[in-house]
Amino acid sequence: MPDPLLSLIIAGFLAGLGAALFWPQRGLIPNWQKTRQLTNRVLGEDAIKHIHKCDMDGRRPTVESIAGALHISTNEAATLLDSLQTQNLLFMSKGEIHLTPAGRDTAMHIIRAHRLWERYLAEETGYAEADWHGQAEHFEHHLTPTQLTALEAQLNYPTHDPHGDPIPTATGELVEHGGQPLTTLPVDKPGQIVHLEDEPEVVYAQLVAEGLHIGMPIRVTEITPQRVRFWANGDEHVLAPIVAGNISVLPLPETTPIVPDSSDSLANLHPGETAEVLSISPACRGAERRRFLDLGILPGTRIIAEMRSPSGDPTAYIIRGATIALRRTQAEYIKIKRVQHAAS
Repeated sequence: MPDPLLSLIIAGFLAGLGAALFWPQRGLIPNWQKTRQLTNRVLGEDAIKHIHKCDMDGRRPTVESIAGALHISTNEAATLLDSLQTQNLLFMSKGEIHLTPAGRDTAMHIIRAHRLWERYLAEETGYAEADWHGQAEHFEHHLTPTQLTALEAQLNYPTHDPHGDPIPTATGELVEHGGQPLTTLPVDKPGQIVHLEDEPEVVYAQLVAEGLHIGMPIRVTEITPQRVRFWANGDEHVLAPIVAGNISVLPLPETTPIVPDSSDSLANLHPGETAEVLSISPACRGAERRRFLDLGILPGTRIIAEMRSPSGDPTAYIIRGATIALRRTQAEYIKIKRVQHAAS
């Protein structure tokens, strides 16, 4: 005859095991199913984004290219494409892969989410520039259209991400940057950086290390098969053509002066002088930019240079009634116009 206590223990164990496995919302199996569904959705959206990018670049997406982009096998890629076709997100024609209107809408939503989130990371957080793309790759799959609309409003409706890529509106409209590769800009013709390609990451990291950013004035002095030499913001740069090709520039009229950004910065304000903030340099990112915004350093803000330390750095400024010390390297990020009267 079975031991009643042992039977009770076994029954309790089985009940607990069943609850751990199947309990709604919290059980291992429901959580595994949700994770699997999320993974499949993310893979599907990444495949759609890859197909859209190929279309924009004039390339033909294939099962092999999708498998490589998503780091999955060709069999898994083929199964994924079949599922997307069943969802009416793509179709096959003469052996080629094409997005349906619904598929293009999905692609634009993902791109919109990615670029808005990069802009948010650049303007509102302390994340390093090298981390923006990876963070956006994750969050682009979790933002709803309603959340994107709210984020767009919070960021004051930006038209481009921090790299210069156009941000689609909710209706899919784009404002192209209109630039051309730096390698095609005629020697000694003035231009302005309007886009820095953030892929591949190793190339983008080199552009960041050079201190290049959107809005920089630029003038090419030499283009050869070995190097591209140019001046940007008062500094000379030399890049390999394959790297320089990731910089897009907008040609400027010949009469446009190439003036370094620092020529009109808060760093040049002398004690007793007053200035009005015009902008914060695009080169100022992450935690530094966030601090400036928290201090109320916004376009139109009046700043008085109060005193300079005996060593010449830092300088104390009166900003919105508070005295704030800024190093010269920090003050150079703040673009100003002088107010023609002395502080009282």
